Amino acid sequence: MNLVAAGNWLFRTRNLLFPIALALAFLPGPVLFASPVRAIGAGFALAVVGQVIRVCTIGLRYIVRGGRNRRVYADELVTDGIFAHARNPMYLGNLLILAGIAVASNSALCLALSVALFGFVYVAIVAAEERYLLDRFGPAYQAYCADVPRWLPRLRGLGATLSAMEFHWKRVIAKEYGTPFGWILAIAAIGLVRLWPIGDDGGRRMVAEVLVAVVVVAFALWLTAHVLKKTRILVGD
Repeated sequence: MNLVAAGNWLFRTRNLLFPIALALAFLPGPVLFASPVRAIGAGFALAVVGQVIRVCTIGLRYIVRGGRNRRVYADELVTDGIFAHARNPMYLGNLLILAGIAVASNSALCLALSVALFGFVYVAIVAAEERYLLDRFGPAYQAYCADVPRWLPRLRGLGATLSAMEFHWKRVIAKEYGTPFGWILAIAAIGLVRLWPIGDDGGRRMVAEVLVAVVVVAFALWLTAHVLKKTRILVGD
């Protein structure tokens, strides 16, 4: 199976990545940090960066990533918004979130396996998408590839892009409200397991209480967004 064929198959099964990441997070192995609290903080910060990239991408210019009939599909070539600075910002955000979960696990084995596995998965999916886009849009897509980096965003002109385009907050909430709740819940669960037993350690107890409080707030926001979307008060355009 070549990389493009693998990418087409992985595109259809990519929703399994998050459960796999959560399972890997509980693998034993050499620790990344002496303190699990530092691992949780570093992992959370990394995931936040990934989430910010996703929010900016969706808020400025949304691309339907679900394809059509579970296959890669695009009805137009989008080159504005964050896509003017990186060709795969959503996937970059996903990778940072998955890396954040791995770092929060405080397991070097989990981080190594996650980098290898998810790196290959997204490289293969991008290869499949690039083949499709090249076949569909030809020279226009070739010119876009020559001008815009595949992964690392080009920061030049990013401020002008953010200020010049209308930001669609309703679309962000409607399309994205489940993603932050998912990774926050995952990191909190991993953190509580790594902190256990809490015992009489005041520092660990405080961190555990903060994690629980963050989950409660995240769930309240998720439920609010879910109800607003279901009642059509909040509609993503």
